[in-house]
Amino acid sequence: MKSMNLVGEPITDLLKKIAIPASTGTLFQTLYNVVDTFFAGKISPNALAAIAKSFPLYFIIIATGVGIVAASNALISNSLGAKEDRTASLYVAQSLLYSVIVAIVVTIVGLTLSDDLLRLMGSDQETINLATDYLDVIFFGTFIFLVQISLNGTLNAQGDTKSYRNVLIVSFFLNIGLNPLFIFGLGPIPAFGIAGLAIATVIAQMLGLVYLAYKVYCCELKQYLSPQCFLPKFDLIKNLTNQSVPIMMSMFMIGLGIYNILFFVSKFGYLAAAGYGSALRIEQILLLPVIGLNTAVLTIAGQNFGAKIFTRVDEVYTKAIIFGSTFMIFAGVVIFLLADNIVSIFTDNQQAINFGADYLKVAAFIGPVYPVFFITNALFQAIKKPIYTVIMTFLRLVLLPFSTMWVVVFVLNGSFKDLFLGLFFINWTFGILVFLFAKFYTNKLFAKLKAV
Repeated sequence: MKSMNLVGEPITDLLKKIAIPASTGTLFQTLYNVVDTFFAGKISPNALAAIAKSFPLYFIIIATGVGIVAASNALISNSLGAKEDRTASLYVAQSLLYSVIVAIVVTIVGLTLSDDLLRLMGSDQETINLATDYLDVIFFGTFIFLVQISLNGTLNAQGDTKSYRNVLIVSFFLNIGLNPLFIFGLGPIPAFGIAGLAIATVIAQMLGLVYLAYKVYCCELKQYLSPQCFLPKFDLIKNLTNQSVPIMMSMFMIGLGIYNILFFVSKFGYLAAAGYGSALRIEQILLLPVIGLNTAVLTIAGQNFGAKIFTRVDEVYTKAIIFGSTFMIFAGVVIFLLADNIVSIFTDNQQAINFGADYLKVAAFIGPVYPVFFITNALFQAIKKPIYTVIMTFLRLVLLPFSTMWVVVFVLNGSFKDLFLGLFFINWTFGILVFLFAKFYTNKLFAKLKAV
């Protein structure tokens, strides 16, 4: 596999080449989740609520995976930009070792704490039982997911987002067939119920791992890999830890933010949780181009920062935000007009549909500012300053929303929709401040590095 020239080709062309396959892959990943939501609804409304409430816990795996893929992408791409290919190859091997260590920790934590965390969300016992049936299988598959995501970080650093896209497309179609097979059973395969959703996921991830391992084996960095590269190199593992932990913390805060929202949403009943969870799947689909731009900015900015071409780092940041916000304006019009029809795909319960539609109609106006957060996080990861993603995420998704929703529910006795009107105000105010800070900080940093 030949790498792209990320420090020479036009920024707009690179954004298209990297972001479009990444967005397409994430589209099928999100559609994968939509299929899970659809089949959960076929089991029962309680199963649908269980899937929604499982998400913050499943997010533990997602958070660690994002940390690993971002850290390996940033460090490998920085090394490639600095023409240090042998160091890049060492990071390939060490990121795989690191992912195994993290997977062990996440599995133990997830299996131990899931019951208590579900109970804290106000879940009834039936919902807890359904959610743990699903989550136990998912947490046992953590090793497969994190190793797969580490391999993807290696490919992303070289501009290859097509391989993971292929994995996600194939996984989506597998899921359509495997979900009913393991949920309802057929022939010698018993009916596993909601656990069948998780079994199908683990099988699809295992196949994806094998394919990505083959693609890494065929890439240019493979020529520098040897068995000695896989022996622990504590300085490199330390660098991976320093780069990934702040990103993981940032992602955990996103999970905590979702947990907070579900806590307050659940005050309006389990149908509110079911409607919100269904609507969230649709919002994720519309964020796909933004997520693709996030991957592109991390890869392009990472190599150009390593090569000390700072004007291209600033250019990719600015253009990505413009492209992302423009798309979200058009997407917002669509979800505002079709909110009720969209949520009705997942449930025929009118009350759940109303809750989901109320959320989507407010989310339509929040959407255009989301690219600022996603792309600014990618920028700080690329310049190896991930701690700022932690600070921004804590303020935007934990402290400010919790304070606002607490006031709305317990002081003002507000409605379900009032929760999200408060989030609208928080996101836009904070988004403007984040953009101004990112510009100020990077201008100052680049000037300092140029002087040195």
